[in-house]
Amino acid sequence: MRKTRTYYEDLFISYPDVVTISQFCEMLGGIGDNTARRLLRSNRVEHFYIRNTYLIPKACVINYVLSDDYKQYCKKLKSQI
Repeated sequence: MRKTRTYYEDLFISYPDVVTISQFCEMLGGIGDNTARRLLRSNRVEHFYIRNTYLIPKACVINYVLSDDYKQYCKKLKSQI
């Protein structure tokens, strides 16, 4: 099944419109804090950095999970199992 924007909007409905880094980690299946920060610093996910705090719009998280970069990341993880 191909997951669509609507699927992720429904999946993440309980999250606020702008999420923190810990919520971002949860949304991506429990990735580590360092991995999340690496994604943000490399600008793979659009975000705002205000007063030492990462703020990520939920729409940008959805854009990322629908991106080719995320698909490649998932394939890489699956090949390591």
